[in-house]
Amino acid sequence: MKSFDVIREILALGGPVVLILIAVSVLTLGVTLYKLWQFAVCGVGRHRVLSDALEAWDAGERQAAQLRISESRSYLAPLLRAAMQAQGQADLEGRLEAEAGLALAGLERGFRFLDTVAQLAPLLGLFGTVLGMIEAFQNLQGAGSSVDPSLLAGGIWVALLTTAVGLAVAMPTSMVLAWFESRTARERVFADKALQTVLVPGQAESQAGSQSTGQVRAAEAQVATSLDA
Repeated sequence: MKSFDVIREILALGGPVVLILIAVSVLTLGVTLYKLWQFAVCGVGRHRVLSDALEAWDAGERQAAQLRISESRSYLAPLLRAAMQAQGQADLEGRLEAEAGLALAGLERGFRFLDTVAQLAPLLGLFGTVLGMIEAFQNLQGAGSSVDPSLLAGGIWVALLTTAVGLAVAMPTSMVLAWFESRTARERVFADKALQTVLVPGQAESQAGSQSTGQVRAAEAQVATSLDA
């Protein structure tokens, strides 16, 4: 019975708009908690083990890199392990980028709902305020010549309550969404760097560079010998 009494008081004070905003805020809290749990399970932002594996791979230590990456619980670990084991396959880069995009899309699931709440909650609050002002002026008109200023003031503050509730829902939702988007953007940068490291390891580049440098020096030595002769 107490819960029904609370709902009736909310309806009497702020109208159905406040009740809708409260329901939306509960849904938003649920989505936020789910995203925090998802980020924690997927290892978002925790790349120490992956970074060690990538450093080993970049240094040419293939077995050590694969052993190290098997210890990671990150959502990127299976993708990078597959990339390490599938070297030399045709169109490998395009497939890995598609898989990485799919994994990141999973992390972004729910962002559209949070964005909708952040944009729609203030409008719902404003809508409730307009409805409250209409009701207040209707009551003022019905009072006739015996106008009580407190009647209008009471109607106005109750109407403005819906705007305050809408902003109270929208502002933290917008901040949470911005934090989630920043974490996802950093994940995207790390995923791109990790894939490029696996596909084009620095050890191969350094070996190729040293070989080319040796060839240039040998050619210069041959030119110098021919000139001396």
